[in-house]
Amino acid sequence: MMRRLPVYFLLDVSESMLGLPLRQLETGMEQIIRSLRTDPQALESVYLSVVAFAGKADVIVPLIDVVSFYPPRLPVGSGTALGAALNCLMDNIEKDVVKTTTERRGDWKPVIFLMTDGRPTDNTDEAVRRWNTEFAHRAQLVAITLGDQADTSVLSKMTDDVLCLEGNDGKTFKQFIDWISASVTATSYLVESNAGAGVSLAKKPTGLTLVKDFPVHTASAVDESVVVLTGRCQKSERPYLIKYNRSDDAGFGEQEFELEGAFPIEESFFAWSAIDKEGAQVNTDQLIGVPACPHCGNGTAFAMCSCGGLLCTDGAGPYSCPWCKTEGMFSEGSDGDFDVTRGMG
Repeated sequence: MMRRLPVYFLLDVSESMLGLPLRQLETGMEQIIRSLRTDPQALESVYLSVVAFAGKADVIVPLIDVVSFYPPRLPVGSGTALGAALNCLMDNIEKDVVKTTTERRGDWKPVIFLMTDGRPTDNTDEAVRRWNTEFAHRAQLVAITLGDQADTSVLSKMTDDVLCLEGNDGKTFKQFIDWISASVTATSYLVESNAGAGVSLAKKPTGLTLVKDFPVHTASAVDESVVVLTGRCQKSERPYLIKYNRSDDAGFGEQEFELEGAFPIEESFFAWSAIDKEGAQVNTDQLIGVPACPHCGNGTAFAMCSCGGLLCTDGAGPYSCPWCKTEGMFSEGSDGDFDVTRGMG
């Protein structure tokens, strides 16, 4: 029986990944599986698993052979629980990977591709200690930051292979995904020919660089690079997220954020989200732009009920809050800037 090469994808699906990054990860997983299915060695030996993490972490694809692997639809949630993600990963490595004994040959050393764009919103100290003590010698971890906002200092405590993907245009991201596919394929050949040698990374494409400096970021319960707000459609009561990115425009203030868009989400968002005990808020004077409702097309997705919940509306008039079910009246004009609860990012 051929020994398996377990490959785990540890994917950040936090709010800051909403939009293009999350869509790219989904299409990237499809691209990887198409590539691996064309290689006989990968078909025989590579087994894949996907662990997603936002405010919570869980396995969304258990370890399975390439032929049976179906690229998942990725969830989204509030928070970046890297510590929980590492523990989930380690628990599953312990459960999944067959160890070599005097009676049998076990699986090859697992390879993990960790992809994140943010900073942990939970405590990672104990998980990192557990990784370094019990798993670092048993698995090969490659950490990739999607953009320059991730906390590389935490990643550097777990692996020397910390890479940064700069740019998210279609060509750059496709080359990055091709690099992952080529690295997995090369490793599947290497372990067979060289008695379990470590991961064989393909030549890095343009835009993917080895991180050498690891600035320490101040711990924070929220990702300060984005502001994400949760609302519900007044007509359908379905949830949506409004995403603002920190502005790079010199004409804006240092703490202002520009609208990226409003995105429909599923109810599963709440199951994948951590609860911010501090209830972080942002003032609307820091937010540039107001989107329409992504569900019904109402003119604004940024109206607030007296309960504090955001909802959509098409102007002045009566409303029914999809959060608290109370009825009220929106009047013409604005009451000025106000504070609104933000997600953890």
